[in-house]
Amino acid sequence: MRALVAVKAGEPTDVLRPESRPVPTPQAGQALIRVKATPIHASDLHVLRGRYGFSAAFPAVGGAMECVGRVAALGPDTAAPTVGERVVVAAVPAIPGPPVAGTWQEYLVADTQRLLPVSDDLSDSSACQLAVNPLTALLLVTRELDVQPGEWLLQTAAGSTVGRLVIQLRRHLGVRTINVVRRRAAVEEIRALGGDEVICTEDEDLLQRVAETAGPTDVRKAVDCVAGAVGAQVSQALGPGGEVVVYGALSTHRQSDPSALTIPLQARSLIYETKTVRGFWLNRWFGAASPEDVLRALSQVRGLVADGVLSIPRGQPFPLERFPEAVALAEAPAHGTKPLFVFEDGRNEDNG
Repeated sequence: MRALVAVKAGEPTDVLRPESRPVPTPQAGQALIRVKATPIHASDLHVLRGRYGFSAAFPAVGGAMECVGRVAALGPDTAAPTVGERVVVAAVPAIPGPPVAGTWQEYLVADTQRLLPVSDDLSDSSACQLAVNPLTALLLVTRELDVQPGEWLLQTAAGSTVGRLVIQLRRHLGVRTINVVRRRAAVEEIRALGGDEVICTEDEDLLQRVAETAGPTDVRKAVDCVAGAVGAQVSQALGPGGEVVVYGALSTHRQSDPSALTIPLQARSLIYETKTVRGFWLNRWFGAASPEDVLRALSQVRGLVADGVLSIPRGQPFPLERFPEAVALAEAPAHGTKPLFVFEDGRNEDNG
């Protein structure tokens, strides 16, 4: 089978190599999946660079998050799913937990507890992106912050994939969003998506605009994917008892020095207004959640996508051999399109 393998830690285009590898054999409780499509996430590239929350054992097959494919074989004494069934593989490594197979290969072995059946009505492009960004958006809004109908939710990086999904959830859940972007050109786009209010840090004061929009104490919940000075302003903008959940650090995207990954919080604001700033990492959620809870949450996401509540933008397909182009697209500013590695055996789908 074909696989895209990183021979060591480093820049992805320098260390990745297409290789031919034996097809793996599933053990009890496992299934062999014939992969059809798998995305390239920024986190996948950070793993290869050696600056993510866990380290790969090199040489390593790239891709550490999700894919869609069909069950090709089952391990001994494994009754379900059935051979030929179409499934999403939630390949997110649980922290703590055992290592999982990389998804940038034609076949991989996965625990059956990490497989979510999906119908043929859902395109490969959408199905292979179910288990990371839509799940993150749902967990942030509903479980991490439990945002109630009518409440304000302040979010940074509103134009990111997760940010757009949060806006889509807004109408379904009845919450109101204040959306922070860094480019004036993005403001109308976020409004058109359904964002209630938009703040552009290029030429607006975040604290002042939040207070003008919702009052000085009415915003108490926020999700932040930027960190740095913007993350600190988000915390300061919240009313007493406010909570910020930090799930990314886009302001330090290319930073390799851990000491530079900071949020300069104001102690007075935290102490006297009893605010909370905490992190969310999907890998640790997988490590803490039961297999049943994981599948329940994934099933909920699948239902939201099937019902049209959540819309996943169509990805751009690449064969493994064109990985330099795919990586370049994944890191292009404001690209808006997720690159996908695709394997041609099986259905060729164009529906988004």
